[in-house]
Amino acid sequence: MKIKLNTIENVNELVNICNKYENCAIDVRQGNRIINGRSILGIFSLSLLECLLVSIETKELYLKEDFYNDIKKWKVDKV
Repeated sequence: MKIKLNTIENVNELVNICNKYENCAIDVRQGNRIINGRSILGIFSLSLLECLLVSIETKELYLKEDFYNDIKKWKVDKV
């Protein structure tokens, strides 16, 4: 899902959400950089002026649905 984080609070909230999904791999991508979604320093190393691509890796469909529902407030349809 493509998202846009506009504030430091948004970054903190995203990291807290990612930490709820302990047994899942969550990647935050920007360009050719891939960051662990649980790494607040890693996410701050990215440009918040640009969109981020967030994905979750799990076999449990309900976890994917819950995760994407949790972050949908930052969803960007167009760049």
